[in-house]
Amino acid sequence: MQRRTLTQAAIALAAALTLGPALAQKGNAPGISDKEIKIGQTMPLSGGASAYGTIARVEAAYFKMVNEQGGVNGRKLNLMTLDDGYSPPKTVEQVRRLVERDQVAFIFNILGTAPNVSVRKYLNERKIPQLFTAAGASTFGDYKEYPWTIVLQPSYQAEAKIYVEWLKKNKPDAKLAMLTGNDDAGKDYVAGIKAAMGPELAKKMIVAETTFESTDPNTDSQVVAMHGSGADTLFVHGVSKWASLTVRKVYDIGWKPTFILSATATSVSGVLEPAGLDKAKGLITAYYLKDPNDPQWVSDKGYQDWLAFMKKYYPDGSIGDQLNVYGYTMAQALVQTLKQAGNDLSRENIMKQAANLDIALPMLLPGIKIKTGPADYYGIEAQRMMRFNGKTWELFGDLIGSN
Repeated sequence: MQRRTLTQAAIALAAALTLGPALAQKGNAPGISDKEIKIGQTMPLSGGASAYGTIARVEAAYFKMVNEQGGVNGRKLNLMTLDDGYSPPKTVEQVRRLVERDQVAFIFNILGTAPNVSVRKYLNERKIPQLFTAAGASTFGDYKEYPWTIVLQPSYQAEAKIYVEWLKKNKPDAKLAMLTGNDDAGKDYVAGIKAAMGPELAKKMIVAETTFESTDPNTDSQVVAMHGSGADTLFVHGVSKWASLTVRKVYDIGWKPTFILSATATSVSGVLEPAGLDKAKGLITAYYLKDPNDPQWVSDKGYQDWLAFMKKYYPDGSIGDQLNVYGYTMAQALVQTLKQAGNDLSRENIMKQAANLDIALPMLLPGIKIKTGPADYYGIEAQRMMRFNGKTWELFGDLIGSN
Protein backbone atom coordinates (compact mmCIF):
# COMPACT_ATOMS: atom_id res chain seq x y z
CA MET A 1 0.00 0.00 0.00
CA GLN A 2 2.79 2.35 0.96
CA ARG A 3 4.66 1.40 -2.19
CA ARG A 4 1.62 2.19 -4.35
CA THR A 5 1.16 5.54 -2.65
CA LEU A 6 4.79 6.46 -3.26
CA THR A 7 4.46 5.46 -6.92
CA GLN A 8 1.37 7.60 -7.36
CA ALA A 9 3.12 10.50 -5.68
CA ALA A 10 6.11 10.12 -8.00
CA ILE A 11 3.83 10.12 -11.05
CA ALA A 12 2.00 13.20 -9.77
CA LEU A 13 5.30 14.98 -9.13
CA ALA A 14 6.61 14.13 -12.58
CA ALA A 15 3.40 15.41 -14.16
CA ALA A 16 3.59 18.63 -12.19
CA LEU A 17 7.20 19.18 -13.25
CA THR A 18 6.29 18.52 -16.86
CA LEU A 19 3.21 20.73 -16.93
CA GLY A 20 4.48 23.43 -14.59
CA PRO A 21 6.30 25.59 -17.15
CA ALA A 22 3.41 25.31 -19.61
CA LEU A 23 0.89 26.26 -16.94
CA ALA A 24 3.03 29.19 -15.84
CA GLN A 25 3.43 30.37 -19.41
CA LYS A 26 -0.33 30.41 -19.96
CA GLY A 27 -1.12 31.88 -16.55
CA ASN A 28 -2.70 35.29 -16.19
CA ALA A 29 -0.52 38.30 -15.54
CA PRO A 30 -0.54 39.80 -12.04
CA GLY A 31 -3.62 41.96 -11.60
CA ILE A 32 -5.80 39.70 -13.74
CA SER A 33 -8.43 37.41 -12.31
CA ASP A 34 -11.51 35.75 -13.74
CA LYS A 35 -13.41 38.96 -12.99
CA GLU A 36 -10.96 41.85 -13.36
CA ILE A 37 -8.05 43.33 -15.34
CA LYS A 38 -6.00 45.92 -13.43
CA ILE A 39 -4.53 48.59 -15.73
CA GLY A 40 -1.88 51.04 -14.50
CA GLN A 41 -1.40 54.60 -15.73
CA THR A 42 0.13 57.93 -14.74
CA MET A 43 -1.12 61.23 -16.11
CA PRO A 44 -0.58 64.93 -15.31
CA LEU A 45 -3.69 65.57 -13.27
CA SER A 46 -2.00 68.66 -11.84
CA GLY A 47 0.64 71.13 -12.99
CA GLY A 48 1.32 72.87 -16.29
CA ALA A 49 0.20 69.93 -18.44
CA SER A 50 -2.96 69.17 -16.45
CA ALA A 51 -5.18 69.88 -19.47
CA TYR A 52 -4.07 66.45 -20.69
CA GLY A 53 -5.58 64.82 -17.60
CA THR A 54 -8.83 64.60 -19.54
CA ILE A 55 -7.28 61.70 -21.48
CA ALA A 56 -7.33 59.54 -18.36
CA ARG A 57 -10.86 60.60 -17.49
CA VAL A 58 -12.28 59.81 -20.92
CA GLU A 59 -10.50 56.44 -20.92
CA ALA A 60 -11.96 55.60 -17.52
CA ALA A 61 -15.39 56.58 -18.83
CA TYR A 62 -14.96 54.34 -21.88
CA PHE A 63 -13.96 51.39 -19.71
CA LYS A 64 -17.01 52.05 -17.53
CA MET A 65 -19.18 51.71 -20.65
CA VAL A 66 -17.40 48.50 -21.64
CA ASN A 67 -17.86 47.12 -18.13
CA GLU A 68 -21.58 47.85 -18.20
CA GLN A 69 -21.73 45.87 -21.43
CA GLY A 70 -20.12 42.85 -19.78
CA GLY A 71 -16.43 43.76 -19.88
CA VAL A 72 -13.82 42.05 -22.04
CA ASN A 73 -14.30 38.29 -22.16
CA GLY A 74 -16.30 38.61 -18.94
CA ARG A 75 -13.64 40.63 -17.10
CA LYS A 76 -14.14 44.20 -15.86
CA LEU A 77 -11.48 46.79 -16.69
CA ASN A 78 -10.06 48.63 -13.67
CA LEU A 79 -8.01 51.68 -14.74
CA MET A 80 -5.81 52.89 -11.88
CA THR A 81 -4.54 56.41 -12.70
CA LEU A 82 -2.01 58.23 -10.51
CA ASP A 83 -0.92 61.86 -10.86
CA ASP A 84 2.68 62.38 -12.01
CA GLY A 85 2.41 66.14 -12.68
CA TYR A 86 4.34 65.62 -15.94
CA SER A 87 7.47 65.10 -13.82
CA PRO A 88 9.65 62.08 -14.72
CA PRO A 89 10.83 61.43 -11.13
CA LYS A 90 7.21 61.38 -10.04
CA THR A 91 6.35 59.06 -12.93
CA VAL A 92 9.01 56.61 -11.72
CA GLU A 93 7.65 56.71 -8.18
CA GLN A 94 4.04 56.22 -9.27
CA VAL A 95 4.75 53.45 -11.78
CA ARG A 96 6.73 51.50 -9.20
CA ARG A 97 3.77 51.85 -6.86
CA LEU A 98 1.35 50.61 -9.52
CA VAL A 99 3.54 47.61 -10.36
CA GLU A 100 4.85 46.59 -6.95
CA ARG A 101 2.02 47.55 -4.61
CA ASP A 102 -1.10 47.59 -6.76
CA GLN A 103 0.01 44.66 -8.93
CA VAL A 104 -1.31 46.01 -12.25
CA ALA A 105 -1.10 43.77 -15.30
CA PHE A 106 0.52 46.41 -17.53
CA ILE A 107 1.03 50.16 -17.99
CA PHE A 108 -1.17 52.06 -20.43
CA ASN A 109 -0.92 55.39 -22.27
CA ILE A 110 1.39 57.46 -20.04
CA LEU A 111 1.58 61.03 -21.35
CA GLY A 112 4.83 62.58 -22.50
CA THR A 113 8.19 61.57 -23.88
CA ALA A 114 10.27 62.19 -20.75
CA PRO A 115 7.81 60.45 -18.37
CA ASN A 116 7.67 57.38 -20.64
CA VAL A 117 11.44 57.23 -21.06
CA SER A 118 11.90 57.47 -17.30
CA VAL A 119 10.12 54.13 -16.69
CA ARG A 120 10.85 52.29 -19.93
CA LYS A 121 13.97 50.44 -18.74
CA TYR A 122 12.27 49.45 -15.46
CA LEU A 123 9.24 48.03 -17.30
CA ASN A 124 11.25 46.26 -20.00
CA GLU A 125 13.57 44.60 -17.49
CA ARG A 126 10.52 43.18 -15.75
CA LYS A 127 8.78 42.31 -19.04
CA ILE A 128 5.76 44.45 -18.26
CA PRO A 129 3.94 45.84 -21.32
CA GLN A 130 4.19 49.62 -21.70
CA LEU A 131 1.28 50.03 -24.07
CA PHE A 132 0.50 52.89 -26.42
CA THR A 133 2.75 55.63 -25.07
CA ALA A 134 1.09 59.04 -25.42
CA ALA A 135 4.22 60.32 -27.12
CA GLY A 136 5.58 59.79 -30.61
CA ALA A 137 9.31 60.12 -30.11
CA SER A 138 11.27 57.85 -32.45
CA THR A 139 12.86 56.06 -29.50
CA PHE A 140 9.56 54.33 -28.72
CA GLY A 141 9.62 52.39 -31.97
CA ASP A 142 12.78 50.51 -30.98
CA TYR A 143 11.26 47.04 -30.82
CA LYS A 144 14.67 45.35 -30.63
CA GLU A 145 16.03 47.26 -27.64
CA TYR A 146 12.69 47.76 -25.88
CA PRO A 147 10.31 45.01 -27.00
CA TRP A 148 7.82 45.74 -24.20
CA THR A 149 7.19 49.38 -25.22
CA ILE A 150 4.91 50.25 -28.13
CA VAL A 151 3.39 53.46 -29.52
CA LEU A 152 0.34 53.91 -31.74
CA GLN A 153 0.47 57.59 -32.72
CA PRO A 154 2.67 58.79 -35.60
CA SER A 155 6.32 59.47 -34.89
CA TYR A 156 7.39 63.09 -34.45
CA GLN A 157 10.04 62.69 -37.13
CA ALA A 158 7.45 61.47 -39.65
CA GLU A 159 5.28 64.45 -38.74
CA ALA A 160 8.25 66.81 -39.12
CA LYS A 161 8.87 65.47 -42.62
CA ILE A 162 5.30 66.43 -43.59
CA TYR A 163 5.94 70.05 -42.62
CA VAL A 164 9.20 70.19 -44.55
CA GLU A 165 7.60 68.79 -47.70
CA TRP A 166 4.82 71.35 -47.37
CA LEU A 167 7.36 74.19 -47.02
CA LYS A 168 9.37 72.99 -50.02
CA LYS A 169 6.25 73.11 -52.14
CA ASN A 170 4.54 76.21 -50.76
CA LYS A 171 7.28 78.39 -49.29
CA PRO A 172 10.68 77.30 -50.62
CA ASP A 173 12.38 80.55 -49.54
CA ALA A 174 11.12 80.40 -45.97
CA LYS A 175 13.24 81.72 -43.14
CA LEU A 176 12.43 79.27 -40.37
CA ALA A 177 12.67 79.70 -36.61
CA MET A 178 12.09 76.69 -34.33
CA LEU A 179 10.96 76.68 -30.71
CA THR A 180 10.83 73.26 -29.07
CA GLY A 181 10.79 71.71 -25.62
CA ASN A 182 14.22 70.82 -24.30
CA ASP A 183 13.41 67.10 -24.17
CA ASP A 184 13.52 64.04 -26.40
CA ALA A 185 10.31 65.04 -28.15
CA GLY A 186 11.59 68.49 -29.06
CA LYS A 187 14.91 67.07 -30.19
CA ASP A 188 13.04 64.55 -32.33
CA TYR A 189 11.14 67.28 -34.14
CA VAL A 190 14.32 69.27 -34.78
CA ALA A 191 16.19 66.18 -35.99
CA GLY A 192 13.25 65.25 -38.23
CA ILE A 193 13.06 68.70 -39.80
CA LYS A 194 16.79 68.83 -40.47
CA ALA A 195 16.90 65.29 -41.85
CA ALA A 196 14.01 66.00 -44.21
CA MET A 197 15.66 69.21 -45.41
CA GLY A 198 19.16 67.88 -45.85
CA PRO A 199 22.28 69.84 -44.80
CA GLU A 200 22.22 72.45 -47.57
CA LEU A 201 18.57 73.40 -47.31
CA ALA A 202 18.69 73.38 -43.51
CA LYS A 203 21.64 75.77 -43.53
CA LYS A 204 19.78 78.05 -45.91
CA MET A 205 16.29 77.90 -44.38
CA ILE A 206 16.78 77.66 -40.60
CA VAL A 207 17.67 81.06 -39.12
CA ALA A 208 16.94 80.48 -35.43
CA GLU A 209 16.64 77.62 -32.95
CA THR A 210 15.73 77.85 -29.30
CA THR A 211 14.17 75.72 -26.57
CA PHE A 212 12.11 76.05 -23.39
CA GLU A 213 12.09 74.08 -20.15
CA SER A 214 8.98 72.53 -18.62
CA THR A 215 9.76 74.66 -15.55
CA ASP A 216 9.73 77.95 -17.48
CA PRO A 217 6.83 80.27 -16.52
CA ASN A 218 6.41 81.32 -20.17
CA THR A 219 8.18 81.50 -23.55
CA ASP A 220 8.11 85.29 -23.96
CA SER A 221 11.87 85.84 -24.25
CA GLN A 222 12.23 83.00 -26.76
CA VAL A 223 9.46 84.42 -28.96
CA VAL A 224 10.97 87.91 -28.93
CA ALA A 225 14.38 86.50 -29.86
CA MET A 226 12.97 84.48 -32.75
CA HIS A 227 11.06 87.50 -34.02
CA GLY A 228 14.30 89.44 -34.00
CA SER A 229 16.01 86.80 -36.14
CA GLY A 230 14.10 87.91 -39.22
CA ALA A 231 12.23 84.63 -39.51
CA ASP A 232 8.99 84.66 -41.52
CA THR A 233 8.08 81.07 -40.65
CA LEU A 234 7.77 79.54 -37.19
CA PHE A 235 7.63 75.95 -35.99
CA VAL A 236 6.59 75.36 -32.39
CA HIS A 237 6.50 72.11 -30.47
CA GLY A 238 4.91 72.09 -27.04
CA VAL A 239 2.06 70.89 -24.87
CA SER A 240 -0.86 72.76 -23.31
CA LYS A 241 0.41 75.72 -21.24
CA TRP A 242 3.61 76.39 -23.19
CA ALA A 243 1.96 76.08 -26.60
CA SER A 244 -0.88 78.39 -25.51
CA LEU A 245 1.51 81.01 -24.14
CA THR A 246 3.59 80.92 -27.32
CA VAL A 247 0.59 81.35 -29.64
CA ARG A 248 -0.59 84.30 -27.55
CA LYS A 249 2.82 85.99 -27.39
CA VAL A 250 3.43 85.69 -31.15
CA TYR A 251 0.12 87.45 -31.77
CA ASP A 252 0.56 90.08 -29.07
CA ILE A 253 3.90 91.35 -30.44
CA GLY A 254 2.38 91.74 -33.88
CA TRP A 255 4.42 88.99 -35.51
CA LYS A 256 2.61 87.22 -38.34
CA PRO A 257 4.79 84.33 -39.51
CA THR A 258 3.60 81.22 -41.29
CA PHE A 259 2.95 79.36 -38.04
CA ILE A 260 3.30 75.57 -37.88
CA LEU A 261 2.21 74.00 -34.59
CA SER A 262 3.08 70.42 -33.60
CA ALA A 263 0.28 67.86 -33.37
CA THR A 264 0.93 67.65 -29.62
CA ALA A 265 -0.88 70.99 -29.18
CA THR A 266 -3.92 70.86 -31.45
CA SER A 267 -6.62 70.71 -28.75
CA VAL A 268 -9.05 73.57 -29.36
CA SER A 269 -10.42 73.77 -25.81
CA GLY A 270 -7.19 72.69 -24.08
CA VAL A 271 -4.66 74.81 -26.00
CA LEU A 272 -6.17 77.26 -28.47
CA GLU A 273 -9.02 78.66 -26.36
CA PRO A 274 -6.65 79.58 -23.50
CA ALA A 275 -4.43 81.32 -26.07
CA GLY A 276 -7.39 83.07 -27.70
CA LEU A 277 -9.09 81.59 -30.76
CA ASP A 278 -8.60 84.80 -32.75
CA LYS A 279 -4.88 84.63 -31.98
CA ALA A 280 -4.66 81.05 -33.23
CA LYS A 281 -6.25 81.72 -36.62
CA GLY A 282 -4.09 80.51 -39.50
CA LEU A 283 -2.11 77.90 -37.55
CA ILE A 284 -1.03 74.86 -39.59
CA THR A 285 -0.51 71.32 -38.32
CA ALA A 286 -0.88 67.64 -39.25
CA TYR A 287 -3.18 65.14 -37.55
CA TYR A 288 -4.84 61.75 -37.82
CA LEU A 289 -8.07 62.02 -35.78
CA LYS A 290 -11.40 63.66 -36.56
CA ASP A 291 -11.71 67.11 -35.01
CA PRO A 292 -14.93 67.16 -32.96
CA ASN A 293 -15.32 70.87 -33.80
CA ASP A 294 -15.37 70.22 -37.55
CA PRO A 295 -18.97 70.40 -38.88
CA GLN A 296 -18.21 67.94 -41.67
CA TRP A 297 -18.46 65.08 -39.13
CA VAL A 298 -21.92 65.95 -37.81
CA SER A 299 -23.58 63.15 -39.80
CA ASP A 300 -20.67 60.74 -39.42
CA LYS A 301 -21.62 57.62 -37.44
CA GLY A 302 -18.25 57.43 -35.69
CA TYR A 303 -18.65 61.01 -34.48
CA GLN A 304 -22.28 60.47 -33.49
CA ASP A 305 -21.34 57.41 -31.43
CA TRP A 306 -18.51 59.32 -29.76
CA LEU A 307 -20.83 62.25 -28.99
CA ALA A 308 -23.48 59.95 -27.49
CA PHE A 309 -20.78 58.28 -25.39
CA MET A 310 -19.51 61.65 -24.15
CA LYS A 311 -22.97 62.86 -23.17
CA LYS A 312 -23.77 59.68 -21.24
CA TYR A 313 -20.46 58.63 -19.71
CA TYR A 314 -18.37 61.81 -19.56
CA PRO A 315 -20.82 64.75 -19.46
CA ASP A 316 -18.27 66.99 -17.74
CA GLY A 317 -15.79 66.48 -20.58
CA SER A 318 -15.48 69.03 -23.38
CA ILE A 319 -16.93 67.90 -26.70
CA GLY A 320 -14.64 70.44 -28.35
CA ASP A 321 -11.45 68.85 -27.03
CA GLN A 322 -9.51 66.61 -29.41
CA LEU A 323 -7.85 65.01 -26.39
CA ASN A 324 -11.17 63.35 -25.61
CA VAL A 325 -11.17 61.87 -29.10
CA TYR A 326 -7.59 60.70 -28.59
CA GLY A 327 -8.28 59.02 -25.26
CA TYR A 328 -11.43 57.37 -26.63
CA THR A 329 -9.45 55.97 -29.56
CA MET A 330 -6.58 54.67 -27.41
CA ALA A 331 -9.10 53.00 -25.08
CA GLN A 332 -10.74 51.30 -28.07
CA ALA A 333 -7.34 50.05 -29.23
CA LEU A 334 -6.63 48.58 -25.81
CA VAL A 335 -10.00 46.82 -25.67
CA GLN A 336 -9.30 45.32 -29.10
CA THR A 337 -5.89 44.14 -27.88
CA LEU A 338 -7.43 42.42 -24.85
CA LYS A 339 -10.17 40.84 -26.95
CA GLN A 340 -7.55 39.38 -29.26
CA ALA A 341 -5.68 38.00 -26.25
CA GLY A 342 -8.74 35.89 -25.39
CA ASN A 343 -8.22 33.83 -22.26
CA ASP A 344 -4.43 33.86 -22.51
CA LEU A 345 -3.85 37.02 -20.50
CA SER A 346 -0.19 36.50 -19.81
CA ARG A 347 1.94 39.61 -20.25
CA GLU A 348 3.65 37.88 -23.16
CA ASN A 349 0.40 37.38 -25.06
CA ILE A 350 -0.94 40.85 -24.27
CA MET A 351 2.26 42.32 -25.73
CA LYS A 352 2.05 39.96 -28.70
CA GLN A 353 -1.48 41.14 -29.49
CA ALA A 354 -0.55 44.82 -29.09
CA ALA A 355 1.99 44.20 -31.84
CA ASN A 356 -0.60 42.46 -34.01
CA LEU A 357 -3.29 45.11 -34.59
CA ASP A 358 -4.98 45.91 -37.89
CA ILE A 359 -8.03 48.08 -37.20
CA ALA A 360 -9.77 51.15 -38.62
CA LEU A 361 -11.26 52.82 -35.54
CA PRO A 362 -14.25 55.15 -35.98
CA MET A 363 -12.64 58.45 -34.95
CA LEU A 364 -9.55 58.05 -37.12
CA LEU A 365 -9.62 60.15 -40.28
CA PRO A 366 -10.93 58.23 -43.31
CA GLY A 367 -8.22 56.11 -44.89
CA ILE A 368 -6.16 55.86 -41.69
CA LYS A 369 -5.90 52.70 -39.61
CA ILE A 370 -3.89 51.27 -36.73
CA LYS A 371 -1.57 48.56 -37.96
CA THR A 372 1.27 47.08 -35.92
CA GLY A 373 3.57 44.11 -36.34
CA PRO A 374 6.40 42.35 -34.50
CA ALA A 375 8.86 44.66 -36.27
CA ASP A 376 6.56 47.70 -36.55
CA TYR A 377 5.80 49.47 -33.27
CA TYR A 378 4.22 52.56 -34.86
CA GLY A 379 0.52 51.92 -35.23
CA ILE A 380 -0.39 55.02 -37.26
CA GLU A 381 1.79 56.29 -40.06
CA ALA A 382 -0.57 58.43 -42.15
CA GLN A 383 -1.80 61.98 -41.49
CA ARG A 384 -3.42 64.98 -43.15
CA MET A 385 -2.57 68.67 -43.02
CA MET A 386 -5.06 71.07 -41.47
CA ARG A 387 -5.41 74.81 -40.81
CA PHE A 388 -7.21 76.57 -37.97
CA ASN A 389 -9.87 79.00 -39.19
CA GLY A 390 -10.55 80.66 -35.84
CA LYS A 391 -13.21 78.13 -34.80
CA THR A 392 -12.14 74.71 -36.02
CA TRP A 393 -9.40 72.89 -37.88
CA GLU A 394 -10.00 72.55 -41.63
CA LEU A 395 -8.40 69.64 -43.47
CA PHE A 396 -6.58 70.33 -46.71
CA GLY A 397 -4.50 68.30 -49.13
CA ASP A 398 -4.31 64.56 -49.54
CA LEU A 399 -3.50 61.81 -47.08
CA ILE A 400 0.24 61.77 -46.40
CA GLY A 401 2.01 58.56 -45.47
CA SER A 402 0.72 55.01 -45.64
CA ASN A 403 -0.81 52.34 -43.44
